[in-house]
Amino acid sequence: MSPVRATLPGVRVNGTWYRSIRPAADGVAVDVIDQTVLPHRFEIARLVSLDEVERAIVTMQVRGAPLIGATAAYGVCLALAADPSDASLRRAVARLTATRPTAVNLRWALRRVDAAVADLKPEERVAVAWETAARICDDDVALCRRIGEHGLELLREAAARKGGGPVNVLTHCNAGWLATVDWGTALAPVYLAHDGGIAVHVWVDETRPRNQGASLTAFELGAHGVPHTLVADNAGGHLMQRGLVDLCLVGTDRTTAAGDVANKIGTYLKALAARDNGVPFYVALPSTTIDWEISDGLAEIPIEQRPAEELTRVWGRTRRGELTEVEVAPPGCTARNDAFDVTPARLVTALVTERGVCAASTDGLQRLFPEAPDLEARGAG
Repeated sequence: MSPVRATLPGVRVNGTWYRSIRPAADGVAVDVIDQTVLPHRFEIARLVSLDEVERAIVTMQVRGAPLIGATAAYGVCLALAADPSDASLRRAVARLTATRPTAVNLRWALRRVDAAVADLKPEERVAVAWETAARICDDDVALCRRIGEHGLELLREAAARKGGGPVNVLTHCNAGWLATVDWGTALAPVYLAHDGGIAVHVWVDETRPRNQGASLTAFELGAHGVPHTLVADNAGGHLMQRGLVDLCLVGTDRTTAAGDVANKIGTYLKALAARDNGVPFYVALPSTTIDWEISDGLAEIPIEQRPAEELTRVWGRTRRGELTEVEVAPPGCTARNDAFDVTPARLVTALVTERGVCAASTDGLQRLFPEAPDLEARGAG
């Protein structure tokens, strides 16, 4: 059974429209942009099995909370295509759930596919799984587009305050279309502002380890033609002190029902610097990234520990054009690689969601999402 074809267009890469993930033309695989070789090579990786999807998520061929969820959904499709039994379904969901512990979209997407196929006959599951995964992708594109539209108003207001001068946005890590199916979260407003004629410039944190700002954010902004400047991770506070940042706009891998956000390690430091310098600090997210079951980010969000080699080694291109990996630490050096940190809601100016902009608080989120669980009624704070 061929998977459902997505119809919504993607962000441009040198004039061509792409999505970060899509079913292969032959209907038996999934094509993803291999983010481990960017920005030096633009390659499409073909995933044909549960094993390959699991590996792609763990090794970060695909990354970013919404994209991880979409990829995991397709992983279930491939697992069921090979074996549509109950045992295969349970095994696929369990293995994919364990790939990345922090991003809540992973769990959400797997629950959605599981609910769609669990009560079906085995022979009916494959087609419905493909349809569900395709809807997850299309829904993500629509959510991110609406996030962009709401965040665009913040950039318009900033442009008006500057009398039409360029709006300087500082972002951290990658929350663009490479982290989602398309458009992105934090970068969606930037793309819409740029395409709409608003002068916008992005300060791109490099972002160590893995250098995802340098390799991914700078790549996609450049491919779309958005002015940007790469800076060292620790330059953000310095830029804010000198009035060179009009607002910070970052993404999040998990947001609590009380407004705490977990994002790439170093986000908390940017929020502290923004507070000290009176710079607005916005976090953009789809509601699929909200964990309505928890309220205390520091106590309840699991922080993924990544391999030490991501910190002690770097990958890049030499002056001769060769791609290679080199050590930047002494042999045997001990390294701790926390992938995320938690920024308390008190440091977040506002959350930008597909339903609008709200305070980073339980009341703020429940105003936009009245159907969400009431944590206070459940005694969770």
